[in-house]
Amino acid sequence: MARLLVVHHSPTPTVQQLTDAVLAGSCDEEIEGVDVVVRPALAAHADDVLAADGVLLGTTANFGYRSGALKHFFDTIFLEAGGALSDDGSAAAGAGGLGKKPWGLFVHGRYDTTGAVRSVETIVGALPWRQAAPVLEVLGDPTDEQLEAAYELGATLAALLIDA
Repeated sequence: MARLLVVHHSPTPTVQQLTDAVLAGSCDEEIEGVDVVVRPALAAHADDVLAADGVLLGTTANFGYRSGALKHFFDTIFLEAGGALSDDGSAAAGAGGLGKKPWGLFVHGRYDTTGAVRSVETIVGALPWRQAAPVLEVLGDPTDEQLEAAYELGATLAALLIDA
């Protein structure tokens, strides 16, 4: 059975709404053969990533950056999950492309999500993953349309793993 790993940092009711919508979509009754594993960012490990066929990330945008919890997640799994470093110690561009682990991202902020998205895309670009859906960026309280988009994000990532 394929496995979708959902790693999130949902410290507020607003972000939890988005996470709940993503999880509802990933567990849609029409999607069969996909096991959805949910881990708070501070509780996720490299073994979780290695056992997953796809990864869905959720974070807050804090002071122009991803959450500290999601940063901790990347710091602890990066090398073991296949991350590549340049000679100077910075993240190297990953191989990308087909056949790599699909990933998706949702980000919530009050005023801006640009830096948070950029920071995740930079680190994920050095992992053997490929972006499988557009990033869902939500400012302020999520609208019904944004919650539906979160549902669709979860459903899309899970559906991509059918027969994986």
